[in-house]
Amino acid sequence: MEIDEAKRAARERVWAALDAEAVDPRGAAGCIPSFAGTAAAAERLAALDVWRDARVVKSNPDRAQLLVRERALRDGKILCMAVPAMDNPNPFYALDPERVSIEAAQSKYAADVAPTVGPGQMKPIDVVVCGSVAVDRRGARVGKGAGYSDIEVALLSEAGLIGPQTTIITTVHELQVVDTDLPETEHDFSVDVIVTPTQVIYCEARRRPAGIVWSHLSSEKIRAVPALSRLFARR
Repeated sequence: MEIDEAKRAARERVWAALDAEAVDPRGAAGCIPSFAGTAAAAERLAALDVWRDARVVKSNPDRAQLLVRERALRDGKILCMAVPAMDNPNPFYALDPERVSIEAAQSKYAADVAPTVGPGQMKPIDVVVCGSVAVDRRGARVGKGAGYSDIEVALLSEAGLIGPQTTIITTVHELQVVDTDLPETEHDFSVDVIVTPTQVIYCEARRRPAGIVWSHLSSEKIRAVPALSRLFARR
């Protein structure tokens, strides 16, 4: 598809730029890149009013956002972290800062100490923190191509846990903020705020699906994600 190819090209350009500058010591290609300055970005995010007011934060499990997840627990927030690859019928870890240590912000430890929950067991989300490979100044983003972030947001939106009250934020390196418009499809969500180590960018356009766009999911993807399989069977 033309849009898929445009997204792939955007990823490749950003990964190449990050690797040329050695921004991620482990290499950016194929990943949600970690980057020099993740600590500064996490501190800048934590200074925002929307973060201070949040009680429930949902985050991706990538190492690029590890310090954000640790900060959520330190700040006493309930942290919902996606199970890697959503390979559990209850695809989120529920991390209660009164019951788990900061180490639980790492998914390899969360699996040992935190329950997994589905949307029916979760509270409304105040802030979503997502990883991105590239993001434009309107808030359109491109992930690494697996589609899990879109599915997570769609599941929670369909359950009424993500709505007008929810702010979606991404933390990235400056090189990941692109000046050209990124392609979008019906199932893509945009971010409301971009946080880098040096700046905060507020995005005016808000785009998010009301729920799952089934026509955009392959049968293989539905079978691979138990929470999707269960919902699909109820249709």
